[in-house]
Formats: sequence, C-alpha cells, structure tokens
Amino acid sequence: MHLDVLDLRNFYYRTQLGRVAQRAIRDQVVAFWPPAAGQTVAGFGFAVPLLRPYLAKSRRVVGLMPGPQGVMPWPAGMLNVSVLCEETAWPLPTGLVDRLVLMHGLETSEHPSAVLEEAHRVLGPGGRALFVVPNRSGIWARRDGTPFGFGRPYSLSQLEAQLKRHGFTPDRATAALFAPPSNGRFWLRTADFWERLGKQAPWLVGGVLMVEVTKQVYAPTRGGLAAAVRRPLRILEGVGQPVPSPAGANRLEERTTHANVPSGGIRQTL
Repeated sequence: MHLDVLDLRNFYYRTQLGRVAQRAIRDQVVAFWPPAAGQTVAGFGFAVPLLRPYLAKSRRVVGLMPGPQGVMPWPAGMLNVSVLCEETAWPLPTGLVDRLVLMHGLETSEHPSAVLEEAHRVLGPGGRALFVVPNRSGIWARRDGTPFGFGRPYSLSQLEAQLKRHGFTPDRATAALFAPPSNGRFWLRTADFWERLGKQAPWLVGGVLMVEVTKQVYAPTRGGLAAAVRRPLRILEGVGQPVPSPAGANRLEERTTHANVPSGGIRQTL
C-alpha cells in the first residue's frame, strides 16, 4: 500500500525529522554517485528528495511517481520533471537510464516483481540502480510516525536475493539513519554525529538499507549463418559416389537425317 504523496511531501519538506532523514540518505547517494555530466537520472516512488544534486549537470532527471501514491510538481520554482505513471509500465524507453533510485517504491508496492522488471528494463548497459528500503532490524521500521514504518521492511539477505532473481547483481550495500526517529531536540541536533558514528560502529543499526546493483547482461549465443556454416546439413550423406563414363563417350552425337527417297521409302539412319 503506497503512502499518499501529500503525507510524503509534508514529512520530507515540512518537518525537521524529515529534513534530517532526507539529508542523511541523500549524502550517501551522492557518495555512491557523484553528479556527472550527460547522464540520465531517474527516481521511482518518492525519490525526488534525493535527486536535487543531479539537476545541474545531468542530461535529464525524471521523477516517476506511482498512481496509487499520486504526484506532485517537482522541483519547486523550476520546470517540472515529475510524472505520474503505472507501477508496471514506466513511460521511459528501454535502456535509457544511467542512474536509477527507488525509495518508497518497492516495499509499499503490491506488485514488487513488476516494479523490479521495469527497473531492469529501463536501466541501460553499464547503468546502476540504488534501492532504499526500511531495515527490518532498525528502529525506523517500527515507528508509524515516519514513511519507513509502512510497507514490508527487508533484511539485507532478503533484498539481495530478490534483486538477484530479477537480473540484478548487488555490488555494495550500506545503511543510513542511525539516529532514532525522534523529534527530540537533542537527537535532531546530533543526527550528523550519529550518521558518522554509524559508519564506523558495527553495533549501530541503521533505519534504512541501501543496495547498489548493476544490470546483468548475458552474451548472446552464436547463431544464424555462422552456426549453419559450422554445422552444415548433410542431406546426401550415405549416397554412393557417381561412376565416371567411358572415355570419349560424352563426345558422341546422334544425328538423324532423312534420305531423299520416294514416298513410302525407307528412313535411313546414319
């Protein structure tokens, strides 16, 4: 079940806790993928808070928002790049996207396999995708006061297994949101400290998992004319070899003439 786009907007842009969460996840996305010129960057679900650093240099930025969630114009004060779409049919050509981010799009979908199939389809050769999902072991997945408390939380092994089944190869994984989901002033002010500590302390559990993957592309098998030449059809295999005719026989010609004889005479053959 998708959250409403208004609830997501209010959390990330109008609450201090939402801005803290946005900054923590976005900083990790940029650490994975520094903005580069000429790339097509897309986000599915409610990933637009993570895409702003890519607006300046990218060739194209697209925010895909599923129909059950709803859509909002983004970014504010600029030309809109967000679009409403079906979960199972994204309005993007096959192989167009260089970088794809999914947040609040997989764990809340009623058709996760279809979402992963579309993600695999639109990702181009050499492209990378980043999946941001609630951590099953984290505190954020147990609080209904944030968007990460809805949908199906994942463990790292569960997420990687599902991605592999749909043609993705996990490359690296990390976690974010190590501060508790509290509106307390102390926790909000020290959120950056907890993020830095969480990268170094394995005993801290992050609220979200982030898995970067690449698209598996299999080499095509040889076929067509090359295969036909390598394995020719032997239709006449087993038929005996022809016996050559006697020397000079092929030079004989049969000639038939009609002799100048009276009517009813004999036809002579030479």
